[in-house]
Amino acid sequence: MPLKCINCNSSDIGKIGPHQYFCWNCCIEMSLAGEKLDVYQVEEDGSLSSLNDLFIDEAIDEPQATALYSDRR
Repeated sequence: MPLKCINCNSSDIGKIGPHQYFCWNCCIEMSLAGEKLDVYQVEEDGSLSSLNDLFIDEAIDEPQATALYSDRR
């Protein structure tokens, strides 16, 4: 099963580092630290703004969050 973006549901996800993924469709970065999923918006200047308050409660029930975790194992 391909990875899907937690924001736009696109499967156009790239791996940009160990446990770090980037959605080329909506330009968000997803990072795994242990069992924690962090979600960031990439700003025009390259800085990251946390979107955890928008997605983390939803991510617990979303299948794509599980897919991100299963890719790591």
